[in-house]
Amino acid sequence: MADTPVHPPVLRLADLDCVAQAHGETFEAHFASIAAPLGARRLGARYVEVPAGKKAWPFHCHHANDEMFVILSGSGTLRYGDKRHSVAGGDVVVCPAGGPETAHQLIAGADEPLRYLAVSTMNEPDVMEYPDSGKVTVFAGAAPGGDKTARRVALSLRTDSAVDYWDGEE
Repeated sequence: MADTPVHPPVLRLADLDCVAQAHGETFEAHFASIAAPLGARRLGARYVEVPAGKKAWPFHCHHANDEMFVILSGSGTLRYGDKRHSVAGGDVVVCPAGGPETAHQLIAGADEPLRYLAVSTMNEPDVMEYPDSGKVTVFAGAAPGGDKTARRVALSLRTDSAVDYWDGEE
């Protein structure tokens, strides 16, 4: 274990340098990894702050990874499958791996940012479905939320552009 770096076991959320991400008028988030910097390899965790009225990521499900969200502050809505649930500081949300019935998305309320911890297993490969847009994404080499430079496959496509298994084979 001499090659294993020693990390302090405590990280203060106030000390995080968050990365900003935005897309169009709907999506915006500020987030920072909190598990990997402390040495975790099989557990993913991020601090996420979503501005009022915004969404961090598209409505999606994972076929290989469970996710849990610990709501720290703010309030909003969880889309889960075909239902919507109110969430607020102190709530815990669990979204197991599955199909569209476990698809999920957190949306910040209109009045204040939604702050939460996103925790997940780090299984790869993973297949993710996006029911709103009809897309599928495949990651291999690094799980979603993992080290993008370690990915051997990162492919997103629309399900209506799929080809037959034997297409192009002779």
